[in-house]
Amino acid sequence: MVPTTTAKGQVTIPTKVREALHLAPGDGVEFDVNREGQVIMRKAGEQTAGGNDRFQAARGMAQVKWRTDDLMALLRGTD
Repeated sequence: MVPTTTAKGQVTIPTKVREALHLAPGDGVEFDVNREGQVIMRKAGEQTAGGNDRFQAARGMAQVKWRTDDLMALLRGTD
């Protein structure tokens, strides 16, 4: 059986998933979408295997190409 959404956007979470996440009535759930477009659902407040993902969107986003000497001078406060 494939769950369907209601007019309010609600879906019944299958028993297999509820059991895997140890969800009980009243527990919150969090949803994220990874780079492959897959939806990740977890019990609210739980960390993923890779740790807390609040910085996931920023990973790999830096566009500045630093030379090591320039970066070290910046960090040390020298010119």
